[in-house]
Amino acid sequence: MAKKTGFVEDPTPLLRAGRSVDLSSIDPNSTPGFNGKKADGQALLAAEAVELSELQERLFAASREGAPDRILLVLQAMDTAGKGGIVRHVVGAVDPQGIEHHAFKAPTDEEKKQDFLWRIEKQLPGPGIIGVFDRSHYEDVLVHRVKGLSPQEEITRRYGAIKDFERDLVAQGTRVIKVMLHISREEQGARLMERLERPDKYWKYNPGDLEDRGLWDQFQEAYQIALRQTDLNDSPWYVVPANKKWYARVAVQRLLLNALKEINPTWPPADFDVEEEKKKLAAS
Repeated sequence: MAKKTGFVEDPTPLLRAGRSVDLSSIDPNSTPGFNGKKADGQALLAAEAVELSELQERLFAASREGAPDRILLVLQAMDTAGKGGIVRHVVGAVDPQGIEHHAFKAPTDEEKKQDFLWRIEKQLPGPGIIGVFDRSHYEDVLVHRVKGLSPQEEITRRYGAIKDFERDLVAQGTRVIKVMLHISREEQGARLMERLERPDKYWKYNPGDLEDRGLWDQFQEAYQIALRQTDLNDSPWYVVPANKKWYARVAVQRLLLNALKEINPTWPPADFDVEEEKKKLAAS
């Protein structure tokens, strides 16, 4: 009998961070729950994109009849970990009218005058939408902790504010999926070098990335603290090994699929007499 390839075990519980997560014990090269190679992962990504697209359309359609459900996918990672690839290859497989993507950069002077969640609240997805945050409100605890941009007491306050904020989102009908793409320092170095060796990738390279790379251990510690502080049952963190881009993509796709299946959006019923409309159409 041929050996099964693909997900032989649901990756959702395997990837769950939990309140005692230890990043140093998670192998960035691993493929939790998946039995197979790159070609198998790519085949599964394409096959499940069909189901993802249908469920997303159902979610969008149901919102037209008042269903409150929406999804917020938060992507956090060190540079080069593959956030853009997730957006292109996973989220990009569905109807763009049902997607809202926002990449958070350093806050503007105006944004700095407000509470750190002010700019986040303005970009939240509405009913029927899958919102994607490429970086997020977590930058305001991660970067601030590593670079000393805020005192420790303010960072501690922000952990609590984030938890309250996400609890409110869930209460309003938002399914929150928080993903840390977990890449190794060695793999990041290889990807940065590729950007320097290929003219078609120069535009992706930022000399400032080396500053953060020099603070690798500090960022790993900051991530671990943030994950432990803000992993909630209703807005969990998932640590997705990301050295293999194909695995990270198919794993995040499965997390989205599982969330949509739990919502189980239904097609809205017709608000007109279908048979009568068929007769009118036939006579037209």
